[in-house]
Amino acid sequence: MTTTHEHHPDPDGAAASAPAAPPVVDRATWQAARDELLLREKAHTREGDAIAAARRRLPMTEVDGGAVVVGADGPTTLLDLFAGCEELVLYKHMWHPGEPAENQCEGCTLTYWAVQDPAYLTARGVSFAVLAKAPYAELAPFVEFMGYPRHWYSVLEHAESHAADDVLGGDDFGTWVCLLRRGDRVYLTNSVTGRGSEATMPALALLDMTARGRMEAWQDSPAGWPEGKGPGWFWRADEDGVGNSWSGGRPAIQWSRPGATPVTRPAHHH
Repeated sequence: MTTTHEHHPDPDGAAASAPAAPPVVDRATWQAARDELLLREKAHTREGDAIAAARRRLPMTEVDGGAVVVGADGPTTLLDLFAGCEELVLYKHMWHPGEPAENQCEGCTLTYWAVQDPAYLTARGVSFAVLAKAPYAELAPFVEFMGYPRHWYSVLEHAESHAADDVLGGDDFGTWVCLLRRGDRVYLTNSVTGRGSEATMPALALLDMTARGRMEAWQDSPAGWPEGKGPGWFWRADEDGVGNSWSGGRPAIQWSRPGATPVTRPAHHH
């Protein structure tokens, strides 16, 4: 006599108390559902291509190429940051004056971390730099602690510098800025902030591919999914790598840096 045993992947019954998960189906059913979603994803990609084409047709406006910024080697101009290239991409990194490394912006850390090595921009002939509104003497220890390239510049300490404000599209930091050079004249072609900056946050794109997503409350998740938390809840962590709801620790990636010790965060900066 043949006995059929029902398969129980979780004999202890732990699954009954676990958060809901996607339904289990055979491979053919899964593939059909995946192919159906792929049609939407391809349409999304094509719409992204169309938007990128529209960006290439935006007008541009002239800015002061002589605006002075201060880097590791002293004062230089916005024009000099092109380093002979036709285009320049800048990131305006938020900075909290007088605060230690662990209190600097989680969002800007995540935005910049994955693109700190601009090798592929350089290969395409695009120069790259980071601007922050702090004296360079305050930026330098942070750049060294994080192991960042020395393409950071202060837009605060030089009397002739207006690069942080009207020259580069306002005083809104946490912003990507794209510039084009025509001879010695410099033009603003595009700027992106807010969720537009997610273009340089590949970790978020990967999380969006997963079943759970970012685990943030604003996202549309199926019934029974784990309860979402506030946006960016995992960008800051304690020394055990656990998100701590902004109450302490430091931006998650900083725990991998030399000298990262436990800290207490007295106030919310974001």
